[in-house]
Amino acid sequence: MTEPGGSVRNRKAKAAPADAGPPAVEEVDTDEAEEIERTRQEKKRRAPRERVEDEDGYSPWLDVLRVLTFLVVASCGLSYLVSGGESFTWGLRHPPKYLSAQWWRTQLSGPVYMTLEELAEFDGRNDSKPLYLAINGTIYDVSSNRRVYGPGGGYQFFAGTDAARSFVTGCFAEDRTADMRGVEDMFLPLDDPEVDAHWTPEELAALRQREREEALRKVREGLEHWVKFFENSPKYPKVGYLKRDKDWLEKEPRRELCETAAKGRKKRKIPEGK
Repeated sequence: MTEPGGSVRNRKAKAAPADAGPPAVEEVDTDEAEEIERTRQEKKRRAPRERVEDEDGYSPWLDVLRVLTFLVVASCGLSYLVSGGESFTWGLRHPPKYLSAQWWRTQLSGPVYMTLEELAEFDGRNDSKPLYLAINGTIYDVSSNRRVYGPGGGYQFFAGTDAARSFVTGCFAEDRTADMRGVEDMFLPLDDPEVDAHWTPEELAALRQREREEALRKVREGLEHWVKFFENSPKYPKVGYLKRDKDWLEKEPRRELCETAAKGRKKRKIPEGK
């Protein structure tokens, strides 16, 4: 402040209290410990929803898969040690399909698609190739039973082709085809004028219709039996499917009922009261 006359009066600074500490210094947040503490405080202040989202990111299924994988590997390893290196599956004669190398190859590479000509190359004559058969368009590997399905075996006619018809008729050599037309005839009774005269024409027509429906049902069930047999068998893994033209059946000549199947047909029985 300027005094009158132009002189300047100096104001004495106030003395600091005796008990006052050193002047406060504003610290810069660069220390690692302070940074960690700051991060912790931020996490505490986060919304509950954000914490829940982080927890939801964890899935227990990964742990379950790890445990199951460990158990399977441990079981196979222990079986190998106990059996002296002879078996990974505790001596099971027909282990599950998923323990087969072929099953895993099929799962990883996908099914194969073959024509009948290509399938014929896997009929067992070439020992370096697997042994395949097809039924109802699905191909199975029957290499585990070459004694039966291979050359000279009782079921050798099934190998290298789709012989669905012969599975039902029992004519292995004659019916090496998937053409099922006319197979129902083996379940139909033989016509006999003397016996059929016990029905009126209308009754006989209705009877024949019922007989044919029943025969078709038996054919369907007979084929389904063998389809499910291979589908569910742990010995024969599925490898793929047959490739066919859509009109392949129309190009095939209609077959006559084979002799063995035809011999099983009998005449109708005359019902009581006729």
